[in-house]
Amino acid sequence: MGAGGDQKFRLSVEGGKVSDVAGSDTAAQAPAPAGKTRVVEFTTPRAKLIEEANQAIRADLREFPRALAAYEALRGDPEALAHWDMANYITMRKLGYNDHGRVHAFITGAAGLAITELLLEGGVRPDIMESGIGEADDVFLTVILGTMLHDIGNQIHRVGHEAHGVALALPILDRIMTPLYPDPFKRMKVRSFILGAINCHDLSPAPLTMEGGIVAVADGTDITKGRGRKAFSMGSVDIHSISALAVDQVVIERGRDKPVLISVTMNNSGGIFQVEEILAPKVIRTPMRRFVELRATTRPEGDEQILSRVRLEGDHFVMDLEGGGQVAVEVMDSQKQVQQAVTDTLGLGTDSR
Repeated sequence: MGAGGDQKFRLSVEGGKVSDVAGSDTAAQAPAPAGKTRVVEFTTPRAKLIEEANQAIRADLREFPRALAAYEALRGDPEALAHWDMANYITMRKLGYNDHGRVHAFITGAAGLAITELLLEGGVRPDIMESGIGEADDVFLTVILGTMLHDIGNQIHRVGHEAHGVALALPILDRIMTPLYPDPFKRMKVRSFILGAINCHDLSPAPLTMEGGIVAVADGTDITKGRGRKAFSMGSVDIHSISALAVDQVVIERGRDKPVLISVTMNNSGGIFQVEEILAPKVIRTPMRRFVELRATTRPEGDEQILSRVRLEGDHFVMDLEGGGQVAVEVMDSQKQVQQAVTDTLGLGTDSR
């Protein structure tokens, strides 16, 4: 993670290895027997990712004292630290999802500030400024607090985590913002942008403000294989986990035709799923659409082999992994899902004619 030239933000995870573990025992790169877990390990450690993001954030906020003070208060807040850890516990340990804790919070924070800086350099005025409520310092404060707190609601449940996050963020925001905004009238207005960003970061509903769009897009940029900082269970391998392994780097920089260019480098074309399903919707369905270019390319040396073969058997895709394992994944039939949604909406039972 770092910047060079016109690059404002670069998230790159160094190459790693796949190993099998059972308890504390480790084995070579063989298929995981029953009872074992496939673990994807990368040489970029968690603490290094957090510290690099911290340095990037502090550099971006040097000229914005209010936003910097808010960030310093947040990163050492015991309540926030506990929220990040518990959100990670639920998402990773209970659901088998990717990282949603401290590392994700810091990375999305750094990405959000990079996007904000490029927008301002490009003459774009976010809603806080356009409405006359605040200045650039208030925008940066909104983005850093919104990005770093957006996922804390996962500690209650993944379902409805956006609304849970709003409730959990309120006391933290009040504690941090009260000494920074002596005028409660302005403080409440700025706070509303932060709460809106948290509530809309997963596009349910889609954000209406530029600040909300920045938070959503920043969240979508954390798609590198480094976010596979979780057990790669052989029993639950799916397109999400496979495609996550295929993304090496995300770079946020100045675009040629638009203020922001997000470039995704993949080691395998399977990573396009991450771009199409996670990042692209957060660009398209937010006010960021007019200001962001999105590109995805594979490495010049070509694709790494993740899967050796995928075949359809009945209603399942059977994937043969390069290491010799085999996983069956049910095909998501969109037409069937639409029919079921209509049936559920109309309150019809399965035996209705």
